[in-house]
Amino acid sequence: MPTNFVEELRWRGMIHDIMPGAEEHLMEKMRAAYVGIDPTADSLHIGHLVGVMMLRHFQKAGHKPFALIGGATGMIGDPSGKSQERNLLDEETLAHNQKCLKEQLSRFLDFETEDANAAVLVNNYDWMKEFSFLDFIRDVGKHITVNYMMAKDSVKKRIAGDDNEGMSFTEFSYQLVQGYDFLHLYKQHECTLQMGGSDQWGNITTGTELIRRIGGGKAFALTCPLITKADGTKFGKTEGGNVWLDAEKTSAYKFYQYWLNTSDEDAEKYIKIFTFLSKEEIEALIITHKEAPHLRSLQRKLAEELTIMVHSREDLENAITASSILFGKSTGDDLRKLSEKQFMEIFEGVQQAVVSREEFTNGLTIIDALVGKTSFLSSNGEARRELKANAISVNKTKVQEDFTFSDKDLINGRYALIGKGKKTNFILIVE
Repeated sequence: MPTNFVEELRWRGMIHDIMPGAEEHLMEKMRAAYVGIDPTADSLHIGHLVGVMMLRHFQKAGHKPFALIGGATGMIGDPSGKSQERNLLDEETLAHNQKCLKEQLSRFLDFETEDANAAVLVNNYDWMKEFSFLDFIRDVGKHITVNYMMAKDSVKKRIAGDDNEGMSFTEFSYQLVQGYDFLHLYKQHECTLQMGGSDQWGNITTGTELIRRIGGGKAFALTCPLITKADGTKFGKTEGGNVWLDAEKTSAYKFYQYWLNTSDEDAEKYIKIFTFLSKEEIEALIITHKEAPHLRSLQRKLAEELTIMVHSREDLENAITASSILFGKSTGDDLRKLSEKQFMEIFEGVQQAVVSREEFTNGLTIIDALVGKTSFLSSNGEARRELKANAISVNKTKVQEDFTFSDKDLINGRYALIGKGKKTNFILIVE
């Protein structure tokens, strides 16, 4: 018998709307449910994580999860909360993106188990590509009225938008295509539940209506709240754009830092949604955090759990080391362990200056490195004052006014980190 999936989501704050009878339906026996994922990139980002976590909880509760890659729907755009239509993707790009997404989903869902509730990846392009327009409007379109479709909030908001551009027929038909996906999975895999964000409620219920009218059965909808941040800024976004699960797009270090920098209010909410820690563990963590909020125990645990889940324990350890280099106590040996890519990621945004290899090998002094060749400091006098105050370091080691650089002071053969006090850093690049 399955465990209570709905109750698990409920205490985690992961339910926005749920159709009556869904909880009882899921307690009767193993059921199948799906979440749709947009395949317009070859990586998931953390905005996808809530849906993925729902599928993982669903599988853990003894049910069968389906991850639906929207190869067809991804071509036409979804009006829910969007102001622009998406670009057409070719089949080769879709196939590449699907392969990459499955690899990432495998970190959360078990596709390989021999148990009956093994996860399954499907792509709606596989059943939509041979569907002619005439067949679609005859077999699907006639069952849903325009009045029903116009009543959906996602449609009303788009038509009443400020841009005066309205909505194309392509986007208007989106809910029918998504509804048909649900009907197809219901017929082929006895899928009786679709899950998604609260902005998807209209599209999902169109699917349950098609199943009632065409399939002659009963299906259910469950949505989670759209994730927000307490300060009003958009969740999952940084100055550099999306926070991706692919380390080539967002490094494990930056991924770790994103969660580490979460506010107290958000961390208390996110640790329930984005980890699999038990209710007892989370309640104990919240108490510990409130007793000593400056230690940021909630944020640290949140960042650790997610970095291990999405990347690896080794990546977590490297991210912690990198964080200590930037914000804590570290040594030149710690710096030398970093790859060039890691070094530049950690010190991204730090003021930099370039000196020639010739200038460097001819005996570059610390004062030249601070003033004459770089303008890191305003004058020789300021440089001397800081040096006398023991405030200047090279690669985390304090230096005096008589210091001259040599090759052994270069990290990866071309960088030197100059520190002023505890918080100001400069990077000297030798080319």
